[in-house]
Amino acid sequence: MKRSHFGLMLVGAFAMLTSMSMIASADDAKEAAIRKDRQRIAGTWRIVALEINGNKSKDEDVRKMTVVNGADGTWSLSSEGNEIVKGTSTIDPTQNPKAIDITPTTGEDEGKSTLGIYELGKKTRKLCFASAGKSRPTEFTSTPENQQILVTFEKEKTK
Repeated sequence: MKRSHFGLMLVGAFAMLTSMSMIASADDAKEAAIRKDRQRIAGTWRIVALEINGNKSKDEDVRKMTVVNGADGTWSLSSEGNEIVKGTSTIDPTQNPKAIDITPTTGEDEGKSTLGIYELGKKTRKLCFASAGKSRPTEFTSTPENQQILVTFEKEKTK
């Protein structure tokens, strides 16, 4: 092998190693962001507003519902203490807006993933998602035209 070819191979190998470490670094940053948001999401959240296809639900009905989120992506929706449905979720906080995929593991929609977006405040959370099979929302709205569901939560204090 000629010396000039060896130099080119060495430069190529260095470039490949550098790009691989950059990819690994980006993956590490994404995983750290996921862990951070999962910790912030974990806990019990009371639903304070619910809008389906542009129709606002009654406050007294909505406030009966809570969601318990686990730091592992599991969740359970209950009304007056009775579990309605549970499932899993995956999140990507590196997207703008932050992305969430929700998959029920019980109920009539079992196994049907829905695509959504989320926003986290200190004690509030917003979630907007489409029906199964529809495109991920790009904004936090619910209208008859976009047929999205918009939910606002408040985190309950730990006892």
